[in-house]
Amino acid sequence: MKKYIIDTNSLISFVTDRNQNQQEIVAPLFESASRLKCTLVCHQHVLTEFVFVMDKVYGTPKESINTILSDFIAMPGVQLFQQTDFPVLLSIWPAKITDFGDAVIAATGKAVKGATIVTFDMKFKSALKQLGLETL
Repeated sequence: MKKYIIDTNSLISFVTDRNQNQQEIVAPLFESASRLKCTLVCHQHVLTEFVFVMDKVYGTPKESINTILSDFIAMPGVQLFQQTDFPVLLSIWPAKITDFGDAVIAATGKAVKGATIVTFDMKFKSALKQLGLETL
């Protein structure tokens, strides 16, 4: 079964209408995961960033964020990833990827063999390709 590692922007694009094009790209992945046709891998760091952005940038009530996260993690096809291989992470950050959160996702990509990383950040995509990681 195909695995997709989602970054924070992918999750935010799915739950908001901030960018219709991005939402149209990620929505089928979430639908496929809910039908157990693929797995969405979500590192716990993504959830932390998601809460911060939804709270501080979008002003979403904490209770609503809680509901969104509860529904997301209960969704079939979602796999939470809580491990971080710090030697791998620190070999990537900041030398190859300057954003720490992005480096966490890249390290997760190294750990979850054969997974595709879902991101809309073109600079991050370029860095991932240089690390030999597949992107969507």
